[in-house]
Amino acid sequence: MILFNPVVISVLVMCILCLLKFNVLLAIIVSAMVAGFSAGMPLVEGDNSIMNLLIGGMGGNSATALSYILLGAFAVGLARSGLGKILSQKIAKVLSGKKMFLIFALAFISCFSQNLVPVHIAFIPILIPPLLTLFNKLKIDRRAIACALTFGLKAPYISLPLGFGLLFHQILVDNITQAGLPISVSDTKRVMWIGGLSMLVGLIFCVVFLYRKEREYQDLPIVGAEEDTGESKMSREAWGALAGCVVTALISAKTESLPLGALGGLIVMLLTGCIKIKNLDDVMNGGIGMMGFIAFVMLVASGYANVLRTSGAVEELVDAAAVYMSGSKAVAAFIMLLVGLLITMGIGTSFGTIPIVTAIYVPLGLQIGLSTPSIILLIGIAAALGDAGSPASDSTLGPTSGLNADGQHNHIWDTCVPTFIAYDIFLIVGGVIATMIFG
Repeated sequence: MILFNPVVISVLVMCILCLLKFNVLLAIIVSAMVAGFSAGMPLVEGDNSIMNLLIGGMGGNSATALSYILLGAFAVGLARSGLGKILSQKIAKVLSGKKMFLIFALAFISCFSQNLVPVHIAFIPILIPPLLTLFNKLKIDRRAIACALTFGLKAPYISLPLGFGLLFHQILVDNITQAGLPISVSDTKRVMWIGGLSMLVGLIFCVVFLYRKEREYQDLPIVGAEEDTGESKMSREAWGALAGCVVTALISAKTESLPLGALGGLIVMLLTGCIKIKNLDDVMNGGIGMMGFIAFVMLVASGYANVLRTSGAVEELVDAAAVYMSGSKAVAAFIMLLVGLLITMGIGTSFGTIPIVTAIYVPLGLQIGLSTPSIILLIGIAAALGDAGSPASDSTLGPTSGLNADGQHNHIWDTCVPTFIAYDIFLIVGGVIATMIFG
């Protein structure tokens, strides 16, 4: 039975523990052990033991974890330079009282991180912490901000073959073609916009209706920030920090390496005197304090994904679900998307889910009479589902890293649950409706 599949059991355990406010890091470790035990794997004996696979697989997210640490240090350096405060003051003057405009503006800005300047989550610890005081003043519910940021981290790469989106679409093309259905990027571009539109509907629903009410927050100290001393002007340190931002963006875009980009930004800030050598240890410690926990969550999540992949439970889940997909295209679409949600929630990456579901979804889709656009859309959305709402996804960890800089934003209830409602539910609905239209 599907309910007894190790993927289903472990993902449910992880979600329940997280919703009960159990520590996210420990919840993932426990879920990995549950998955392994459910699949009949030994705990410590042999190369394919649970602990060996968990620890050995942690290297899969090492680059992301290093990015988080270096970007955290970079964000602390920016906070001390005063640049963030200047930016906050400028935005406060322009957008004072315009809550809705500010939220949607942040969603629009974050879209650039996937396509125009592909730095992914790098901008969040730089841009968001200095704006928390403004959010507090406007009494904005930070859950709406979390939805806006996650929208910008997901919708562009799902919808458009640019930047990270080109990588996502190319992986779709390669795997679907290898599975026996030759397609091109132009084919994916014609249908994947429906996923982006579904997310836009979810964003509007959450921002305009679900999280519209005012929410009170205290003006608490932000990690690494200097004490507020009134109106700020561009200083040598602020100019150095601005140069560091530009260098970080350019290096990240050119090399597609976030750790290298963050390191380049830190070096520029050192050379310009924005960060003093004598204060470098404090800056690094501040970065670890801000982002270290999230970095370790990403490492352990990669190990958890390694346990799931090696257990063979993912393939068993897809095969078991295929039994229920014949007969009704709407039911088939719903089950395909639901399975994709479970897999991505466990693995934590939409890019890594594509190869897993494509091998069975393409022949199955052809067998039950789905059109090529429907197959492309269902595989693309099935892979993207779970990035929002997953405790171990950088699409949720990134927004939390910025919004929780003052300790008033809960990762599960204030980021994961709202983004799950906003995007996973609406993506499933949009995928099923589109399948009925395309046939």
